[in-house]
Amino acid sequence: MAMRTYISIITLNVNGLNTPTKRHRLAEWIQKQDPYICCLQETHFTSRDTYKSKVRGWKKIFHANGDQKKAGVAILITDKIDFKMKNILRDKEGHYIMIKGSIQEEDRTILNIYAPNIGSPQYIRQLLTTLKGQINNNTIIVGDMNTPLAAKDRSSRQKIHKETQP
Repeated sequence: MAMRTYISIITLNVNGLNTPTKRHRLAEWIQKQDPYICCLQETHFTSRDTYKSKVRGWKKIFHANGDQKKAGVAILITDKIDFKMKNILRDKEGHYIMIKGSIQEEDRTILNIYAPNIGSPQYIRQLLTTLKGQINNNTIIVGDMNTPLAAKDRSSRQKIHKETQP
């Protein structure tokens, strides 16, 4: 009988990582949580800023960023697991990143999404349709979908759109 391994994943909307204090607090929090994979949304990095995201024990860090300091997603993989990269797909605007590889010799795909605030249901539908040939039962999808699960989850100021109603 094959032994199943588990993968611990945390995902967090960080709402910007351009201040050293916030990056330091995030690094401490990640080390305290001790997951195998950490997925971040809204890093607000540009491609010139990615060197700023460092966490001791986490050398495998993959980013997707736009030209402006908004959006941005990242996937961090701890050095404690055997991860071998096969392919990476990045959004030019920093709304998603998809990495394909193997973890402990099992094929895995991780898709980290930060959906735009406006039109998120359509964005997610279109993205998943576009990527459907690369998504399978070994795909883990995480992120900030910017979609309330129920009407009571909306703020009272938020206009109710037909496409977000369950």
